[in-house]
Amino acid sequence: MTTLKRGMVIDVNLDPTMGSETGKIRPCIIVTNDVYNERVPVIQVVPITKWSAKKARIKTNVEIQPSPENGLSKKSIADCLQTRPIDHRHRLVKIRGKLSSIKAQEIDQSLKIVFELN
Repeated sequence: MTTLKRGMVIDVNLDPTMGSETGKIRPCIIVTNDVYNERVPVIQVVPITKWSAKKARIKTNVEIQPSPENGLSKKSIADCLQTRPIDHRHRLVKIRGKLSSIKAQEIDQSLKIVFELN
Protein backbone atom coordinates (compact mmCIF):
# COMPACT_ATOMS: atom_id res chain seq x y z
CA MET A 1 0.00 0.00 0.00
CA THR A 2 1.21 3.50 -0.84
CA THR A 3 1.99 5.73 2.12
CA LEU A 4 -0.20 8.81 2.12
CA LYS A 5 1.70 12.09 2.33
CA ARG A 6 0.79 15.69 3.09
CA GLY A 7 -0.03 17.54 -0.12
CA MET A 8 -1.22 14.49 -2.04
CA VAL A 9 -4.40 14.83 -4.10
CA ILE A 10 -6.66 11.82 -3.52
CA ASP A 11 -10.21 10.90 -4.49
CA VAL A 12 -12.36 10.41 -1.40
CA ASN A 13 -15.93 9.23 -0.90
CA LEU A 14 -17.29 11.99 1.36
CA ASP A 15 -20.81 10.55 1.61
CA PRO A 16 -22.87 10.44 3.71
CA THR A 17 -23.06 14.13 4.53
CA MET A 18 -25.40 16.37 6.48
CA GLY A 19 -26.54 19.92 5.77
CA SER A 20 -24.08 22.01 3.77
CA GLU A 21 -21.14 19.60 4.02
CA THR A 22 -19.29 18.79 0.80
CA GLY A 23 -20.18 15.31 -0.45
CA LYS A 24 -19.82 12.81 -3.30
CA ILE A 25 -16.62 11.20 -4.50
CA ARG A 26 -14.27 14.09 -5.12
CA PRO A 27 -10.60 15.02 -5.06
CA CYS A 28 -9.22 16.16 -1.72
CA ILE A 29 -5.85 17.35 -0.46
CA ILE A 30 -4.21 15.65 2.52
CA VAL A 31 -3.28 18.30 5.10
CA THR A 32 -2.23 16.25 8.14
CA ASN A 33 1.48 15.82 8.76
CA ASP A 34 3.28 12.71 7.57
CA VAL A 35 3.91 11.37 11.09
CA TYR A 36 0.14 11.05 11.61
CA ASN A 37 -0.41 9.89 8.04
CA GLU A 38 1.91 6.92 8.67
CA ARG A 39 0.55 5.98 12.10
CA VAL A 40 -3.21 6.53 12.21
CA PRO A 41 -6.01 5.76 9.74
CA VAL A 42 -7.79 9.07 10.30
CA ILE A 43 -6.37 11.96 8.29
CA GLN A 44 -7.53 15.53 7.59
CA VAL A 45 -8.40 16.52 4.03
CA VAL A 46 -9.47 19.67 2.20
CA PRO A 47 -12.13 18.95 -0.44
CA ILE A 48 -11.67 20.24 -3.97
CA THR A 49 -14.66 21.55 -5.91
CA LYS A 50 -15.22 23.00 -9.37
CA TRP A 51 -14.04 26.55 -9.95
CA SER A 52 -16.48 29.45 -9.99
CA ALA A 53 -15.91 33.20 -9.86
CA LYS A 54 -17.94 33.38 -6.64
CA LYS A 55 -15.86 30.67 -4.92
CA ALA A 56 -12.62 32.22 -6.19
CA ARG A 57 -13.40 35.44 -4.28
CA ILE A 58 -13.52 33.68 -0.90
CA LYS A 59 -10.28 34.42 0.96
CA THR A 60 -9.81 30.89 2.33
CA ASN A 61 -10.36 29.15 -1.01
CA VAL A 62 -7.32 28.27 -3.11
CA GLU A 63 -7.50 28.16 -6.91
CA ILE A 64 -5.77 25.15 -8.48
CA GLN A 65 -4.98 24.75 -12.17
CA PRO A 66 -5.00 21.18 -13.54
CA SER A 67 -1.61 19.58 -14.19
CA PRO A 68 -0.11 16.14 -14.76
CA GLU A 69 1.51 16.48 -11.32
CA ASN A 70 -1.75 17.01 -9.37
CA GLY A 71 -3.94 14.77 -11.53
CA LEU A 72 -6.80 17.26 -11.78
CA SER A 73 -8.60 17.61 -15.11
CA LYS A 74 -10.13 21.07 -14.70
CA LYS A 75 -9.63 24.38 -12.93
CA SER A 76 -10.67 23.83 -9.31
CA ILE A 77 -10.98 25.34 -5.84
CA ALA A 78 -9.64 23.88 -2.60
CA ASP A 79 -12.28 24.77 -0.01
CA CYS A 80 -10.26 25.11 3.19
CA LEU A 81 -13.35 25.92 5.25
CA GLN A 82 -14.65 22.38 4.59
CA THR A 83 -11.62 20.58 6.10
CA ARG A 84 -12.67 17.25 7.55
CA PRO A 85 -11.32 14.04 9.02
CA ILE A 86 -11.66 10.80 7.07
CA ASP A 87 -10.68 7.19 7.71
CA HIS A 88 -8.67 6.53 4.56
CA ARG A 89 -9.11 2.75 4.95
CA HIS A 90 -12.81 3.19 4.15
CA ARG A 91 -13.05 6.44 2.16
CA LEU A 92 -9.98 6.50 -0.12
CA VAL A 93 -10.95 5.80 -3.73
CA LYS A 94 -7.68 6.54 -5.56
CA ILE A 95 -4.52 8.63 -5.55
CA ARG A 96 -4.37 11.34 -8.25
CA GLY A 97 -1.09 13.13 -7.62
CA LYS A 98 0.51 15.87 -5.55
CA LEU A 99 0.19 19.62 -5.20
CA SER A 100 3.05 21.89 -6.17
CA SER A 101 4.96 23.33 -3.22
CA ILE A 102 3.57 26.80 -4.03
CA LYS A 103 -0.04 25.57 -3.88
CA ALA A 104 0.71 23.62 -0.68
CA GLN A 105 1.94 26.88 0.89
CA GLU A 106 -1.24 28.65 -0.21
CA ILE A 107 -3.30 25.90 1.44
CA ASP A 108 -1.23 26.33 4.63
CA GLN A 109 -1.92 30.08 4.61
CA SER A 110 -5.65 29.53 4.14
CA LEU A 111 -5.76 27.00 6.98
CA LYS A 112 -4.02 29.51 9.23
CA ILE A 113 -6.82 31.97 8.49
CA VAL A 114 -9.58 29.39 9.01
CA PHE A 115 -8.17 28.21 12.35
CA GLU A 116 -6.71 31.58 13.45
CA LEU A 117 -3.17 30.22 13.69
CA ASN A 118 -0.04 32.37 13.54
